Amino acid sequence: MNIKEISTEQRNSSTLTIDQASSFEIVQLMNKEDYAVPQAIGKILPQLATAIDKITERMSLGGRLIYVGAGTSGRLGVLDASECPPTFSADPEHVQALIAGGPAAITSAFEGAEDDVEQGRLDINAKNVNQQDVIVGIAASGRTPYTIGAMKEAKNHGALVLAVVCSLGSDMAEEADLTLVADVGPEVLTGSTRLKAGTAQKLILNMLSTGTMIKQGKVYSNLMVDLQPTNQKLQIRSKHIIMEATGVSEKKAEQVLHEYGAVKPAILALLTSLKGEQVHASLAKHNGHIGKAIQAESN
Repeated sequence: MNIKEISTEQRNSSTLTIDQASSFEIVQLMNKEDYAVPQAIGKILPQLATAIDKITERMSLGGRLIYVGAGTSGRLGVLDASECPPTFSADPEHVQALIAGGPAAITSAFEGAEDDVEQGRLDINAKNVNQQDVIVGIAASGRTPYTIGAMKEAKNHGALVLAVVCSLGSDMAEEADLTLVADVGPEVLTGSTRLKAGTAQKLILNMLSTGTMIKQGKVYSNLMVDLQPTNQKLQIRSKHIIMEATGVSEKKAEQVLHEYGAVKPAILALLTSLKGEQVHASLAKHNGHIGKAIQAESN
């Protein structure tokens, strides 16, 4: 693809004199440009909903969600994947991320790694990708060789392949089964896609993972009932989630949380007549959907 055809590589006419601006004028300009991000995402909500349904379907069959990217895009994939276990008690194997250059590229720049098509292919093979998995290629320009290599190889193994890009008519769109295009336009600084494009990608990944986890029953009302109380902050949050969901006192919430060791069974025990192993059996019967378990016990 010709770089002149990539919207995120174009000069932004609104920021041509940003180098002469005051600090306040700089943040005003950046804030104004940032408004383009939610507007761009608003245009692809139907495609995002379809993507969530497709990911949920594959994961219910034992598949994995695997993000692939380079640079900022790769780091955003790593960030989203790494936050799923503590937030939703998701198995770390279920949501993963590949970044060009490997783990060292998370904190250091390995710019040449993004050009390695073959490494993208090898990284997919190392994950033993199969037809139940969903691969999400992430790139602002939609033309990153490493990511394209990974996407092509994933398709060879029957995986569902998605693309998250910020430019129309990209090479990645041609490889993907479903493309999510957040066309945010030229960046405040020409080609600095860690700005609007990066923000758009972060919001899209938020929706993909959060929507999928909600569909899998890891949320009750708008409460994170599957979080892991692994530190003091999360233990306090766990107690308050139980209190919000059931109306019990803090002392009672702490007692039941200690008894069951997790938020979801504690809530189910408090809202139904189930006790002990009955609680865990009901959750297992309803595939962890606490709402469905409560409804079944109420009928």
